[in-house]
Amino acid sequence: MESNASEVALDLFPYLKVYKNGTLERIAGVEVVPPGLDPETNVLSKDIVIVPETGVSARIYRPNLISEDRKLPLVVYFHGGAFCVASPAFPPYHTSLNKLVAEANIIALSVDYRLVPEHPLPTAYEDSWAALHWIASHKDEDGNHEAWIKDCVGFEQVFLAGDSAGGNIAHHLALRIKESNLGQKLKILGIGMIHPYFWGTSPIGPELNDRSRKELVDKWWLYVCPTDKGCDDPLINPFVDGESADLAGLACDRILIIVAEKDILKGRGWLYYDKLVKSGWKGKAEIMETEGEDHVFHIFNPDCDNATRLTKRLASFFNQGKLPFQLKCESEVLG
Repeated sequence: MESNASEVALDLFPYLKVYKNGTLERIAGVEVVPPGLDPETNVLSKDIVIVPETGVSARIYRPNLISEDRKLPLVVYFHGGAFCVASPAFPPYHTSLNKLVAEANIIALSVDYRLVPEHPLPTAYEDSWAALHWIASHKDEDGNHEAWIKDCVGFEQVFLAGDSAGGNIAHHLALRIKESNLGQKLKILGIGMIHPYFWGTSPIGPELNDRSRKELVDKWWLYVCPTDKGCDDPLINPFVDGESADLAGLACDRILIIVAEKDILKGRGWLYYDKLVKSGWKGKAEIMETEGEDHVFHIFNPDCDNATRLTKRLASFFNQGKLPFQLKCESEVLG
């Protein structure tokens, strides 16, 4: 029989368990794989410290072969995991980024932001914000520059991207950058949000008919961000007041939102798209729904046909940077 000290006080399936003695056990996202040359995709990667003061690091990726006369788009990637698990070194994320870099022919920087509960929110946002400042510093003549960014990146082709919690982070950074000094140095061309982690107290869409999963996601967020605002905290519910005017301040020209048919978060992704279209934002909004799939399926089943389609769609999005800009709203459903 378990002692009181080893009894589970909180089970945040499938992420972690908290015991009554205060011990934290992460169940998901704990495995790591080293960087290096991936023989399947011919993509190189390495780990670098980007904020020495906090120890925040990132895993950077590039094609093994790069033309000297062509600068590549840079995708700043924020991994998912409900803000409390996973890392760029988690094997499914490492595999996903290798495939994306190979397909899109880009440079990717996957940020290893610090996790809850050891580092309460908004630490993940601040670490990600610091990563953007570090990237912007490569436009200066002096500094401790990373050669893969300084020599290979076209700074007019910078994108933010992320899945789940990472899509949430990308949204908040794009709102913040426009009114900051950073916005003078770093132009974000677009955002790719894959199954973004937005939520709210009042159920919408698939949440209405799936009370058990609604309660589960509620519990995740209340653990990650225990404030009196609960699931209507603006960090997780950008439309808590019913308005969408803030979206007009997103500092990018293009946004691609990807949702999955069976994902409990799907309704929030469609709500974001609808609000974005009506917000007065002057960019190009696109949304894609994958039939028959659930949350971040492409991370855990990267070789399935739908994952391949998703990767190709993202690659196309990242490679339209040099096309003439047009105001357009699009939606598509892929099976």
